[in-house]
Amino acid sequence: MNKKIIFCLILFFAIAIIIFIKSSYKSINFGKNIINQSADKIKENILNIESYEANVKITITSNKNTNTYEAKQKYYKENNLYRQEIIFPENIAGVVSEFDGKNLQIKNTKLNLSKIYEDYNYIGSNDLSLISFIEDCKNNDSNIYENEEEIILETVVKNNNKYRAIKRLFINKNTGNPIKMEIKDNAQNTLVYILYNEIQINKLQKEQMN
Repeated sequence: MNKKIIFCLILFFAIAIIIFIKSSYKSINFGKNIINQSADKIKENILNIESYEANVKITITSNKNTNTYEAKQKYYKENNLYRQEIIFPENIAGVVSEFDGKNLQIKNTKLNLSKIYEDYNYIGSNDLSLISFIEDCKNNDSNIYENEEEIILETVVKNNNKYRAIKRLFINKNTGNPIKMEIKDNAQNTLVYILYNEIQINKLQKEQMN
């Protein structure tokens, strides 16, 4: 009788351990599925931005030197208007560029000067815009990665420009907001680094564009 009781107890604990291991394995996989869904949702939100406003720090590296700028960027999808104003350095502070999908206007607010380029076809080269990244992501192959704190969207740009080969956008998992963007050449050197010091997504109204 004692042997039977001992055998039954051993069998009971063995079954309990197996059930525990299986349930733990399912829980782990379920957790991964939640993370993947969250990453996909964050990607969807970024690729379908209606408007954004950001204060950015831009570092551009060339063969000769490295330059740093600070700017304010605004975008409003309804009228397809993108606006960027340089804040730093002082010698070009106040220079504003506006593009409405067709015409590009460059203004110097300090000198009260303005020039319009009609039927401007080279706005795609303006890689400083978050909208430029979104368009590249939609028109080229893209991948999504993640670490403990960030979602990383990566797109390989299909063009003949070796200095504009790979773009990566780092997004905060908790807020869903961009943290930084990197633009790399085909040798994986970072030529443009954009830090989003402040950013608001889908809160900008049409009357706030100016």
